[in-house]
Amino acid sequence: MDSLAAVAVFLLLGTLFQPPQAAAFKPLHSDGSLTHREITQIAILRKTAEACRDIAVDQGREFTLPINNKLTVASVRAACSNSYAALSTLSFTLAVAKIYLSNAAVDIVYLLTDPPHVDNEAFIEAQDIITQGLAAVKASMKQENYNSARVRLGALFHTLQDFYSHSNWVELGFTTPLRNMTRSDLPLNNLAGPKTPTCKSCNGDDCSDNILPEILQQKILTTGYTGLFSFSKPTGKCSHGGIFDLTSRREPTGGINKDTISSQHGFLHNRAANLAINATMEVLEDIRLATNNTAFLRLMGLSQTSVMAFVIDTTASMSDDIAEAKRVSFSIIDSRKGTSEEPSEYILVAFNDPGFGPLIRTENADIFKEKMNSLTASGGGDAPEMCLSGLLLALAGAPPSSNIFVFTDAAAKDSELKSTIEALIESTKSTVNFMLTHSTSFRKRRSVSERQSSSSRAMSQSEIQLYRDLAHASGGQVIEVTKATLPQATKIIPDTSTSALVTVFQVVRNPAKAENFSFVLDESLSNVTVYVTGDSPVFTLYSPTGVSQSVSEGNGALGQSSVDFHFNFVEYDGNRGDFIPKDSRPLTGGNATLFLSLTGGATVTEVLLVNASGSGAVNGTITAVAGTEYLVTFDRIPEGAFLVQLNGLLIASSMSTRFQRQSPTQQRSSRIIIMSQTQSLIEPGVPFSFIFTVNSTTTAGNYTIRARTNRGFKLSFSGSLSLGIFGSAQGSVTVTAPSNTEFGTDVTLTIEAQAPGGTDFNFVTQWFIVSAASVETSRWQLLTSYLKRAIHPFPAENHGLSLEGADSHPNLFTLSHKHPKYALEVTA
Repeated sequence: MDSLAAVAVFLLLGTLFQPPQAAAFKPLHSDGSLTHREITQIAILRKTAEACRDIAVDQGREFTLPINNKLTVASVRAACSNSYAALSTLSFTLAVAKIYLSNAAVDIVYLLTDPPHVDNEAFIEAQDIITQGLAAVKASMKQENYNSARVRLGALFHTLQDFYSHSNWVELGFTTPLRNMTRSDLPLNNLAGPKTPTCKSCNGDDCSDNILPEILQQKILTTGYTGLFSFSKPTGKCSHGGIFDLTSRREPTGGINKDTISSQHGFLHNRAANLAINATMEVLEDIRLATNNTAFLRLMGLSQTSVMAFVIDTTASMSDDIAEAKRVSFSIIDSRKGTSEEPSEYILVAFNDPGFGPLIRTENADIFKEKMNSLTASGGGDAPEMCLSGLLLALAGAPPSSNIFVFTDAAAKDSELKSTIEALIESTKSTVNFMLTHSTSFRKRRSVSERQSSSSRAMSQSEIQLYRDLAHASGGQVIEVTKATLPQATKIIPDTSTSALVTVFQVVRNPAKAENFSFVLDESLSNVTVYVTGDSPVFTLYSPTGVSQSVSEGNGALGQSSVDFHFNFVEYDGNRGDFIPKDSRPLTGGNATLFLSLTGGATVTEVLLVNASGSGAVNGTITAVAGTEYLVTFDRIPEGAFLVQLNGLLIASSMSTRFQRQSPTQQRSSRIIIMSQTQSLIEPGVPFSFIFTVNSTTTAGNYTIRARTNRGFKLSFSGSLSLGIFGSAQGSVTVTAPSNTEFGTDVTLTIEAQAPGGTDFNFVTQWFIVSAASVETSRWQLLTSYLKRAIHPFPAENHGLSLEGADSHPNLFTLSHKHPKYALEVTA
């Protein structure tokens, strides 16, 4: 492409995305108005209840739950529990929250972009966002990538729902959703042309009749224009409206948005919100029909009970360990088949040296058994193995809050991945347990015939400490045993491979010291176990009644309860009352806001950030958002590692019984601030650059930059950024998915920034889906979208467009629009 053509195309495409947008339905919280969170949750709960009702009908059972807009997570889960085995309230809550938090994030991430908000009459582009996103969701579900599907689903919901608030669909008198917005094969008709006047100025504060009568009579579809930094808009066009929209002060004044009941068309807010609920339900029904009820309930987190996830070293000395992993996993599968505790998913990653993977993820226990039986111990060479590389695959591929078990008798050869593993642990809140055998004796690491004559060094304490650090950060254990006593240690696996598992209290001390700890056991708990690990620990447990139990006595299983919680640190905008999830560590010493969701019939009285290695704690201020969801604000974040602790009262208790829970996963603060753009779709074979910014609050110098994907995709980035004290620098990471990457493949990208001297680091984690679009398809869509907006009315027959491309130069093509009234040819 010559330079002149490149400039012309750049300007052409640039016109699609220049004007900024101001607002939408409030993302998560708004007094008296329906928010994106409520619209999304209502639609999900109704459609999930319908799926469970259909299952019940097929099984000849009654389903008595009324399906309406007043459903709750708890009521739907309870009603569905007879239709689908052992549904976990927490996994359901996590899935729903992931969808509506991804929805809310669009308001910040795409603040200055029109199509995601259907502003500035960007109907065609918005339709593309919705239809391409829906295709990506279905493709991800086909590959069982449910977490990525939830992220993409939430994002497309935002655009779909904004259509009903930002367009005049409601004002035109329509009472059902516009299905064409979700169908790529259906055209959007009767769109306002770029020069068609659509509004008149409001009469003071009264904007109830500011849409022109001819627009209403002819059923012409339009939206408001908006500008955060400019008063400019096409002559005669409606504005979005509101104090942040500068275009609403220019003739015609006022606006037409229905984001809240106080908006300038707020008298139609409830009608717009109800249409948005129905449209969201239609998309969910489309997904359900394209897959099945089982897959749909998995998307909603309702079928997830426990997840069995193993990461196994397959070098020559591991034959006994592999046999034990097979024994314990097969025992769990066989004993729980058909019960409420049957695992809903199986994860397996093998590693050796230099190989690791692939990730095997299946719902089918027989397939998992087959893959486990195919594992053999062989090879190895030198002692260290690719342990962390295998663990990275498992963390990125397993559902959030999974328990992962790592079997090895070797040090990690890829210890440089420690920070990436820490980032994924904090992001996914999964627990990692290491089963280390022969950790203090010589290991035979060569061929089977050499195992009795050749040996290599044992793991050093520093090598073992790497595993301890990762386990402690996740709330897991490092269990060091001989191969002969491994069966005794693996008893932890069936105990923790269960739903409704909660953490009441945990603390780490290094170095160890004599100390007393107090914690609360409430009446909702059953099967409680206390784990005390370390070098020859000595301890005694005392109950309030004076009964004691010493280190020599052991009995019981882990604590299980329906009362649990999950949380996300969020960015909170007090002016608008909105917030979106943070994808990095909070700032050390700074204030922060936590979004917390509680399950199991309880109320929160106190939320603390407890120092992981000391007795210090920071108390938060609790504000109820809705139901069992809360915003918790902290005026200070502890330095280093900390745990989130929740105290409260059981609602169902006959007395005011106290309860206590802690997050198993440690969180950490940082003095580095790192932020990045969000991108949910990338194309195979097309480089995409993620822009990120690093801010320093203390240390000046060269900051080390690292970036990795779980798929091993080609990455290009600068290894360092230079920052001054309280300075800022921008970098980019270019990701290229191989051209043969399957549509729907999920990818996890972690970008890290480390301070000079390695004293501190922070990260951002991005999850995205590889789309089916090619270079030609993508550019074709952008150009045709522009032409559809620029030329009105547009010819219906194939839009009169043709595409001719040069096979040897896929970036060169000719776009022709052949119509006697509109002569146009664009060559790029």
